[in-house]
Amino acid sequence: MTTNRTVRLIARPVGEPKHSDFAFADEPLPAVADGQLLIKNLYLSLDPAMRGWMNDGKSYIEPVGLGDVMRAGGIGQVVESKNAKFAPGDYVSGMANVQTYCVTDGKGWVKVDPNLAPLTTYLNVLGMPGMTAYFGLLESGQPKAGETVVVSGATGAVGSTVGQVAKIKGCRVVGIAGGAEKCHIAVKELGFDACIDYKNEDVRIGLKRECPNGIDVYFDNVGGEILDTVLTRINLRARIVICGAISQYNNTTAIKGPSNYLSLLVNRARMEGIVVFDYAPRYKEGALAMGAWLKEGKMKSKEHIEEGIDRFPKVLMKLFKGENFGKLVLKVG
Repeated sequence: MTTNRTVRLIARPVGEPKHSDFAFADEPLPAVADGQLLIKNLYLSLDPAMRGWMNDGKSYIEPVGLGDVMRAGGIGQVVESKNAKFAPGDYVSGMANVQTYCVTDGKGWVKVDPNLAPLTTYLNVLGMPGMTAYFGLLESGQPKAGETVVVSGATGAVGSTVGQVAKIKGCRVVGIAGGAEKCHIAVKELGFDACIDYKNEDVRIGLKRECPNGIDVYFDNVGGEILDTVLTRINLRARIVICGAISQYNNTTAIKGPSNYLSLLVNRARMEGIVVFDYAPRYKEGALAMGAWLKEGKMKSKEHIEEGIDRFPKVLMKLFKGENFGKLVLKVG
């Protein structure tokens, strides 16, 4: 009998998530009812936002309940279907959760074509990170040709796409990343104009060197001290896009906010938070644009793939330790 390997959240993490915060079990597969389909999960998306979903607090989405299968987007293949919209063999993307199989009514699931792009690309540039980058930069950041765009977390899933979109739009793009290898990838593989290695250089000095005319758009994925430093270099009418604050997610003390916020007043600048789900009705628009750029060779989709569902907690921590290069994906196996 086929069983479903599940990873359930059983404790609210304090600081960094631990293996003991999760329960691993082989469970019987539920029967597929009328209108439902059974999906074999192939790849799961690991995202910094997952850390926030583990907390019991008000946010843009309900927290994962204790005892529930851990939430995660994913790509899978339909095994059985009693839903007219899907057929066995279809490749699909949706909220798969951290398990080997998923039974769903199909709401929120879309078909994907492995002949048009590798399956993992649908979890990256053509998935939620890509949509976050595309709409966050273009709608909130509103970059104009010739402007300077700075991106933190430059080689992560969102940051790497933000930088590439900004280059396509004619901007000077400066990344901030941790380590020489990541900075090399940002410049040589992704086409950034420059990249500041925050682990081995004073970010303030790096920004002064690489952004001599100031910063027009800052796309923030890390928060903390780097956000505070960038605020000292922004231009008049600058736009700061708050996408995430990965440096703060595992804090056991108070979140560190920007002490240099008066720079927003002096420069009549705007700081705005963005959540990708707000743009759900327009995902097709973003996917078509970036799909064309991928086909034309103007953009790359870089994935970091690890394997084994039982390794979920350990692999997830690569995000917070800066050990991933590109979009972090867990192959279910």
